[in-house]
Amino acid sequence: QVQIVECGGGLVQPGGSLNLTCATAGFRFSALYIGWFRQALGKERELVASISPESTNIDLADSVKGRFTISRDDSKNTIYLQMNSLKPEDTAEYYCRVGEHWGLGTLVTVSP
Repeated sequence: QVQIVECGGGLVQPGGSLNLTCATAGFRFSALYIGWFRQALGKERELVASISPESTNIDLADSVKGRFTISRDDSKNTIYLQMNSLKPEDTAEYYCRVGEHWGLGTLVTVSP
């Protein structure tokens, strides 16, 4: 049985930081591309960052380049999204995708 659990979201002021965690189970984790997506209220879900096996290929959305970092720890079947210099427009539900499976998300709110 596969499991995906995101955590680390919360309320933060503009300019602040958060580190999201996506813990997984039941996958051949080290062999998979993993992605972080987000969906703001009234908008479509969009890709924020993805990371390939062995971290050889990392893609970031233009809107988060220079501010967000994605990483993986295959020994823990976990990926991370370090988010710095957060802006109000980063407010969204953040989801982890593993293959065709999605987690339930973690809410990030950036507000004064």
